[in-house]
Amino acid sequence: MAVTSAADTRVRVGFRDTLSLLRRNRPFARLYGAQLISFMGDWFTTVALLGLVSDLTGSAVLVSLVLVAHTIPFALLAPIGGHLADRFDRRRLMIVADVARAALAPLYLLVDSSGQVWLAFAVMASVGGIGALFAPAAQAAVPNLVDPEDLPAANVLVGSAWGAMLAVGGALGGLVAATLGRDAAFLGDALTFIVSALLLLGIRARFSEPRDEEESGGGLARSVSESLRYARGEPRVLALLAVKAGFGLSVGVLGLLPLFALEVWHAGDRGTGILFAARGLGAVVGPFLVRRFTDSLRGLFLAIGVSFAVYGIGYGLFPFAPGIALATIPVFLAHLGGGAQWTLSTYGLQRIVPDRHRGRVFALDYGLVTLTIAGSLTLAGWAADHVSPTTVMLVLAGVSLAWSVAWTWLTTRLRREGSFEATPAPEAPAKEAPPAEEETRPEARPPLASP
Repeated sequence: MAVTSAADTRVRVGFRDTLSLLRRNRPFARLYGAQLISFMGDWFTTVALLGLVSDLTGSAVLVSLVLVAHTIPFALLAPIGGHLADRFDRRRLMIVADVARAALAPLYLLVDSSGQVWLAFAVMASVGGIGALFAPAAQAAVPNLVDPEDLPAANVLVGSAWGAMLAVGGALGGLVAATLGRDAAFLGDALTFIVSALLLLGIRARFSEPRDEEESGGGLARSVSESLRYARGEPRVLALLAVKAGFGLSVGVLGLLPLFALEVWHAGDRGTGILFAARGLGAVVGPFLVRRFTDSLRGLFLAIGVSFAVYGIGYGLFPFAPGIALATIPVFLAHLGGGAQWTLSTYGLQRIVPDRHRGRVFALDYGLVTLTIAGSLTLAGWAADHVSPTTVMLVLAGVSLAWSVAWTWLTTRLRREGSFEATPAPEAPAKEAPPAEEETRPEARPPLASP
């Protein structure tokens, strides 16, 4: 990790600063690479599995439930993942999760009839549940791997990584499934988890601050209760949790994309891949466009509200596209906003939440958004079997716009009065360190060998 001098305290958010972080900080670069390759595999599987379930069942509900099968177990196990991320070695936890998912992915090869579709859902649910161990640990680790002035740039890269691999993985997944067959996409997914684990094995830096015995102890119930109390007492954290949860209410639009590609425009798996690629490209560009709104809480919250509204506008325009080629434009626009608000809200939590709570707060964040996503996807799939996909898409776009306006209005006081450092964590008075302990603080994040 780069060493920061007292004189070099400016926040690095320029395009060159953002990309140079990968050169300057090898531990973060390896974590970033692990997430890139893992995300790519996720979208290989998603595109192939959406097409497989559609072909075998012909049900819009079951197509939407492919994504639900991933999100529900993630939401249910997120509290456990957050607890483990704040109690144990985050790097090892992520490696174990990657190895387990690599072992599960080849089981998709066994699904070749409508009577075996249950197995596809079981595997997707298992992979999603294990992902709840990986994601909170990864997000909580980022502030420990980079210098404070590099944190905005790190979040732009991590936020764009998901979008980049959605674009690449979605496009390649559709191409591979259409040319080499869906089995090749499933095997490729397993391989990406192995590569991710190998990249993480090579990192020799702290993924968390040193923990005392009290912070490392306690059961799951006590751990979750402690962080819920922290979140309730911190209005900025509650606001950032609420924006992602509200975002999830409209994510049912994503379950409709395969229906438009497969049934409206008859473009097959390749069409699904094209729409997912446009979604990913927007999510890549969005974080870079808003990277300069990270220097104040006021700018951050305002940019989140505007970005959220752009997401709703994009999907409000989507159903009126005359074909799949032009449909990529509103999808790209929507995810300019979606990617931006996701990255900004994640950065806000990393900036505000202390390390001892960070894994659990991110688990709560993921849990809330995945629950609302699962509900939105389920309702969207059910509604699409009873009314036109266009009607469902417009309703969900309206939900997105309404939530963005309400959230922006309700956070007016925080924008005017709040700052990143305004409210100390509840445990801060008890954790005031004597001078000797303060002198050891620079050692919180030096490179070291795994314990």
